[in-house]
Order: sequence, then C-alpha cells, then structure tokens
Amino acid sequence: MNSMQAKIVSDMKVEPKIDSAETIETIKSFIKQYVKVHSFVRTLVLGISGGQDSTLAGKLVQLAVNELNETADQPYTFIAVKLPYGVQRDADDVEDALAFIEPDRTITVNIQPAVDQSVAALEAAGIMLTDFQKGNEKARERMKVQYAIAANTSGIVVGTDHSAENITGFFTKHGDGAADIAPLFGLNKRQGRQLLKYLGAPAHLYEKAPTADLEDDKPQLPDEVALGVTYDAIDDYLEGKPVTPAEAEVIEGYFVRNAHKRELAYTRFTWPKQ
Repeated sequence: MNSMQAKIVSDMKVEPKIDSAETIETIKSFIKQYVKVHSFVRTLVLGISGGQDSTLAGKLVQLAVNELNETADQPYTFIAVKLPYGVQRDADDVEDALAFIEPDRTITVNIQPAVDQSVAALEAAGIMLTDFQKGNEKARERMKVQYAIAANTSGIVVGTDHSAENITGFFTKHGDGAADIAPLFGLNKRQGRQLLKYLGAPAHLYEKAPTADLEDDKPQLPDEVALGVTYDAIDDYLEGKPVTPAEAEVIEGYFVRNAHKRELAYTRFTWPKQ
C-alpha cells in the first residue's frame, strides 16, 4: 500500500473486515447519541430510493428510533420520503424497501413540477442546463424537500453517504451530499451489502446495480459505468488491498479532484495560506 492509499484509507475509516452485529450496534448507538444530545430532534428524515444505501440507512435509523422510544418521554418518528421525478422506473423496489424498513411514517413528494419550473426559470434567464446539470437539480430538490419536512417536524436529515461514494465524490454537492448525519460513513459498498444480508433484506435490493438515475438521456446509468471503475476495485482499495495501477489512478484522481465536496465553505481564516 503506497502512501496515497494509506492516507485515503485512513481518511475513509474503512476496516478490512467488519462484524455485522457489532457494526450495526455501533451505528445505532451513534444515531441515538446524536438525537439525545440535540434535544430539539423529534423526527429523522430520509429519502428512500429503492437502492442499497437508503435501504440500509433507513433500516438502521428505524431500529435506532424503536430503541429510543422504549425509554423516551416523547416519541421519536422516522419519516421515510419517496421522491419520484414523475414516475420512478424502479418504484417496486422502493415499495419493497419500505416494507423491509417498516418506517413510522411515509411521505411522497413528486419533485418534477419544482425541478421543471426551476429549469424553465433558468432558461428564461438564458441559462441552458445540460441533462447532467438537470440531474443535479433533481438531487438538490430532493434534499430541499427533506429539509423542509425536517424543519416542519422538528427533525434532522439522514444522509446515505458511505466511504465508497465519498472517496470518489460521486454525489451532488448540496444535494444527496448534504445531511445532518451520515451513519454509513466508514463502510464500503460490499460491507453495506453484508449488513443488509445480515438484517434479512430482500436480496434484489442489495444485489441490483447501483445507479443515481438522475439523467433523462441516460436512465438508470450504472454508477460503475459513470465512474469508469468497479465498486469491487474501490472496496479493495479502501480495505488496503492491491488494485491495478489503472484502477488506483482513477480512484485517486476522483479523490483529489472532488476534495471540495468533502469540505465546508472556506472563509478567509480557513483557506490554506500559499
């Protein structure tokens, strides 16, 4: 393992192997501690897409909320949010995920009218978004909706960012990358699958090809195609295992180029002096 890989592995906090039961307890404990420290919190809000990451995060949050409610003076509520842009192609997977999670409450918000109006308003001002940029509009609208629900219910927003996503910056800045807590950080993709299997999730939810599904021109484009590297390679890299020089170059390139996505806004006091 070279010095660059060692630094990234240290930053991403991924262990070569995890114990499923122990990791689940650690994540639930983190969620419960955060909620208890922030006394205003009554709800936890998360968008459910029907994919691996939101299914895992949703199940862990609901389990934590159930445990919190065993001793809470006032009940906590997990709110799962369905956020289709019109008709979602894998809507059946969303329903299967919700059946597995068993959320306290489910809200559906169709983001298409808001996204289309935003795109139209920008076009009227002479700003013509590409299909990729419109995809970012969808991601940010979804997060805006979740924060609106959280504000209305004295809640926080739960993120689905994990280390195999964080290392590449494969998320929309201020979109799905924005949240109050990110309980899956420190896991890679295969470890997420491991936890879902342990929890008894339907196999098709964690075996399906991961996709952001944000671009109209490339519906359900697999993440691995967009990234140009497999999650197996990313996971191996994060576990400190050897990968090919070409795979390492791609992964490290993403890590460096997308560093800004992992940082808060700079001020004149925090910008590194040259």
